[in-house]
Order: sequence, then C-alpha cells, then structure tokens
Amino acid sequence: MSEKVAVLTDKAPKPLASIYSQAIKANGFVFVSGAVPMDAETMKIVDGDIKVHTHQCIKNLAAILEASGSDINKVVKVNVFIANMDDFAAMNEVYSQYWGDVKPCRTCVAVKTLPLNVDVEIECTATY
Repeated sequence: MSEKVAVLTDKAPKPLASIYSQAIKANGFVFVSGAVPMDAETMKIVDGDIKVHTHQCIKNLAAILEASGSDINKVVKVNVFIANMDDFAAMNEVYSQYWGDVKPCRTCVAVKTLPLNVDVEIECTATY
C-alpha cells in the first residue's frame, strides 16, 4: 500500500485543525480539498462576485498543487460546487481560462449551502 502524505502551504488558506488536510499525495496523485474564495493572508472571503470568487478558488488550488509538486496543468478531475446555477455561465468564463490545453474531467453541481455561505467551492485531483 502506498504512503499517504499531507500537503500544507501558507500560500493557501489554512485547513481547520484536526478536520482535514489541504491535500493528500498518494499513488502518484494529489487530492486537493475544496477551496473557497478565501485570502490566505487575511483568512477572509475576498470581496466580489462569482468571477472574482472563482479566480480566488483556483488561485488557492494552484498554490496547494505547487506545494505538492504538481501544477494546474496536471489536474485530471475537478468538482465545482456553486450556490446558484444562475452563476454557471459567469463561473465558466473564469474557469475556462485555466487547466491547460487538455481540460480535466469535471462535475458541477448546485448545492443549498456552502461553507461560510460562499457562492463557489472547487476541489481537484491531479497527477504529480
């Protein structure tokens, strides 16, 4: 069985202690926990709309991926959780700017409530 290694960087919001890791590396993959649109330094949700929030989520994911020895272009699967499907097109405008030429597999679902009442949370799995 392969070793499971936690990833932690101060360039992304801190995880809740004893609850979850920012990411786990195992079997050549890195599994990144859901990222909300929080600033790593202030630990506050950034001001703005779904576009600004989507950029911030992906910025946080990218920082964690870098800390794990991977990067945004090695992502193979993304799960996007949004609070309102009316934001789907605006979120996609920003989302489509990332991930390299070969876009990862993706699921996007609307949910009733997200942590801290944010409008978007994104998680991913990548190779490293």
